[in-house]
Amino acid sequence: MENLRKLIQQPCHVHFIGIGGAGMFPLAEILHARGFTVTGSDSGESETLERVRALGLPVAMPQKAENITGADLIIFTAALLPDNPELVAAQESGIPTYERSKLLGALTEGYGNTIGVCGTHGKTTVTAMIAHILLKCGKNPSAVIGGKLPATGTNGVAGGRETMVVESCEYKDTFLDITPTTAVILNIDADHMEYFKTMDNLRLSFTRFADMAQTVIYNADDENTRLAVAELTGKHLVSVGLGNDCFARAENITLERQLPHFTLVVKGQEYDVKLNTPGEHHIHNALAALAACRLAGVDWTDAVAAVASFGGAGRRFEIMCRHRVPSNNVPLGDNTDRHTGDVITIADDYAHHPKELEVTLNAAMGMGYRKVWAIFQPFTFSRTAMLLDDFARVLQIPDYAVLTEIKGSREVNTYGIHTSDLAAKIPRSIWFPTFQEIADYVTERIQPGDLVLTLGCGDPYKVGRIIAERLKRRNDAK
Repeated sequence: MENLRKLIQQPCHVHFIGIGGAGMFPLAEILHARGFTVTGSDSGESETLERVRALGLPVAMPQKAENITGADLIIFTAALLPDNPELVAAQESGIPTYERSKLLGALTEGYGNTIGVCGTHGKTTVTAMIAHILLKCGKNPSAVIGGKLPATGTNGVAGGRETMVVESCEYKDTFLDITPTTAVILNIDADHMEYFKTMDNLRLSFTRFADMAQTVIYNADDENTRLAVAELTGKHLVSVGLGNDCFARAENITLERQLPHFTLVVKGQEYDVKLNTPGEHHIHNALAALAACRLAGVDWTDAVAAVASFGGAGRRFEIMCRHRVPSNNVPLGDNTDRHTGDVITIADDYAHHPKELEVTLNAAMGMGYRKVWAIFQPFTFSRTAMLLDDFARVLQIPDYAVLTEIKGSREVNTYGIHTSDLAAKIPRSIWFPTFQEIADYVTERIQPGDLVLTLGCGDPYKVGRIIAERLKRRNDAK
């Protein structure tokens, strides 16, 4: 790690293997902003790669040994398989080569206050929410976010050196490479169990992460999170939640078209909080973000005002388009008119764990659409196999569930699991091998007033784009 710290003190040529990854691109953005020469490669097209190229960064495809030529430092994503030809060449080249978490850890050491946001669910949203509030309140933070921050249009923010906000992922314990000043623990749920094996092991990793921090903000309503912080000593513990004993708590909760409105209570003071992100689960997200921003020097009143303008991170219930069927000329209007009878809405969400799907789909079902179409891409064979029954349960929430093939990513299908196994457990569901077939099926059946919601952390949003294009062509032909 010492060698890595020295390497990034001055601009050099850094090559990213898998630059289109959600955790890789923000690091590339920050180094690019600091004057580093940044190149990258990836195995397939994605929305993120469009933003990589928009920065003028070259992307090589396919991944092959010669792509590393000229690099002074090579960073690779943990999602790579060990036999990736570019990774093998990098490890044999003598060029310093590190997994992305090592670079992230080295970068965060240069900040006075590193806010590490961890948890099974909500990391990207809360990291983006904190960055949004700090930016709105003139704090000039730096940030590494797993999704696009609407305020900047980027995943990474190369701001000042005082405060860094970091999405801190537990996968393979990579978040332990970060040294947070403030640790934010949102929740702890069964995920990545092919690595952790048991919940005790998973909780222990979160405890180790929190133990590196001076201050720990935690969700007191989540049992596993409470257990994870119970043995900590010598820390400033800040609890958030709905209970009366929480330092920052929410009261008087209401939902208007699934947009939360509540009273924030802190030390007897009350603040009126309105959120622009649908779903009751965002109450806990907002409590954690507001507490983190207060500790970073933002007044409660200013933080509450700023969070009201946060509309979510990229790929978190992100509206891709609202397509008006030309049956009449009623204008789309503002957010409150989204459910008018002549509009088909297409949205996208990163949800890929049963709990994430559950809260997202419940929110969608409460927003007043005629019918909700859930197009879900299962991600990794291990997660699909281990949580099969949970996936089957929550995918019965929408009116219709349409499934894609499993995106294996870094894994080989040693589990013998297939999308057909999941579809067989979900009444009224259907699955197709290709995105084109899904687009055909849904486009022929959706009606005005419907919501098409693509779900998954791979590339299911591409189906939404295809459907939107077909709807446009169909209207143009009339």
